[in-house]
Amino acid sequence: MTYCSAMAEVASGGERVREGEAALARGAWAEARAIFEEELEAGETLEALEGLSWAAWWIEDVPACLDARERAYRLGRQTGDRRRAAMMALWLGDDHLIFRGEKAVANGWFQRAARILEGLDPCPEHGWLAALQGYMALGEGDTARARELAARARELGRRLGVVCLEMFGLAVEGVALVNEGQVEAGMRCLDEATAAALGGEYEQIVPAGWTCCLLIGACERVRDYDRAAQWCRKVEEFSRRMRINFVTGTCRAHYGAVLTWHGNWPEAERQLTEATEDLTANRPSWSGAALVRLADLRRRQGRLAEAEELLSQAQGNALAPLGMAELALDQGDALAARDLLEPLLRRLPAENRTLRAHPLELVVRAHLAAGAIESATPHVSELRAIAAAVGTQPLRAAVSLSEGLLAAAGGDHETARERLEDAVELFAASGAPFEMGRARLELAAVLVALDREDAAAREATVALRRFDEIGAAAEIARARELLKRLGVAPQARRAPHRDAVLTPRQLEVLRLVSQGLTDNEVAVRLVLSKHTVHRHVQNAYARLGCCSRASAVAKANRLQLL
Repeated sequence: MTYCSAMAEVASGGERVREGEAALARGAWAEARAIFEEELEAGETLEALEGLSWAAWWIEDVPACLDARERAYRLGRQTGDRRRAAMMALWLGDDHLIFRGEKAVANGWFQRAARILEGLDPCPEHGWLAALQGYMALGEGDTARARELAARARELGRRLGVVCLEMFGLAVEGVALVNEGQVEAGMRCLDEATAAALGGEYEQIVPAGWTCCLLIGACERVRDYDRAAQWCRKVEEFSRRMRINFVTGTCRAHYGAVLTWHGNWPEAERQLTEATEDLTANRPSWSGAALVRLADLRRRQGRLAEAEELLSQAQGNALAPLGMAELALDQGDALAARDLLEPLLRRLPAENRTLRAHPLELVVRAHLAAGAIESATPHVSELRAIAAAVGTQPLRAAVSLSEGLLAAAGGDHETARERLEDAVELFAASGAPFEMGRARLELAAVLVALDREDAAAREATVALRRFDEIGAAAEIARARELLKRLGVAPQARRAPHRDAVLTPRQLEVLRLVSQGLTDNEVAVRLVLSKHTVHRHVQNAYARLGCCSRASAVAKANRLQLL
């Protein structure tokens, strides 16, 4: 029998087992659990134990899941079914890794599976062993080993005709490449694997969900927010249709981060709040993914106490230390931020380039705020090299900002002005109003040092408008304070008339475009022709003075039209 996925097909073991399998397939986890438990009352079978383990896995009853898998493992060993015993060992290892973070226990089960499989002809279980060990290597920062193992799994899946194994291996390989800075090649792998998953090619559902999570996480890591937005809606539709709760929640969390970046904070709040509630109820061990991103939104809004509380609930999530460091910087505690970031950077191998980018950006700010210019300099150099390899606009903007801050701290205000102007332009092109506003305030401070107070006032005024539009309370106060020092009374913002900007139909179309829908999909949703939708999109571009979907959506968000 072939076990090609995390749902390890339950073999036909009687009518009740088939009923339990059908309940699993339609997402009726409690019903499936009851059926398998009833079947086990008559005696243990591998089929019923495997089915029970998956029913418990889906509702995150971890003790029950582990117990059923261990019993299935023992029964497989007793009956001489080496492949099924090895498969249970693999899922036990994965469960200990994902649910409990117990790497040593996970490794023990993986090694046990490897020994059980020794001497057998190549089979899918060999491939899943390589794939899961590759995924574990990603978490340990060993990208070279992750690529090697993932390629082994991919090739074995191809030879055996197991698409889910082949494509999941490709996805792990893609993440390893992205982490090393080979972003274009890595994203090609992830795009293909996700297309196969959403296209229904995976024989089973759980590895399809894992693949989607790997793609969206990689997009966010390299700040490829346009790609993330395109995939997020597709993945969410798929996960809702297939009842994959953990993908629905994590996808919404990632999409919330995209919306936060683009300044659509009301919609980001809705997505992140619902993702937090969804994951807390259905997948508690995954809830940190939503909590840290909701905390980031709260920090940007100036609600620092709420951000701190959310981060305290997300302890154990890999992004929580970064969130705490950013919070410390906003609270003026540069040393606390540095103490969080330096150990993190020491633990991240140099070859994990994209994983190092965000902490490098923050540690530069921390060192400069503490007056340690020499300590910041090598970090800026490393960040520059990463951005050159990755190539996304947001990362290039972060480098320009860091270079500008470093030059300003060293007294080279003319260079600082040039770099900060570059940062403003790049953040604007990336559709990032919060970051753009902050860069403008830094530019205004440099212009003051250059005795160009009129120009400084203009930059601070534009920054204030942007912060006012998105509701960044703390930054509004900073901008007002700077304008006050410059002797400028900030004017209250006047919201534009919607009718003077876009027509109701153009707004309707652009809202759907902002959700990642293509012209074809918008046409279906609104019962229009594709040509008509395309005309509305082009007219919206003209009215907004934009030339792309991303820039039009970003500007409409800044004008609070969507």
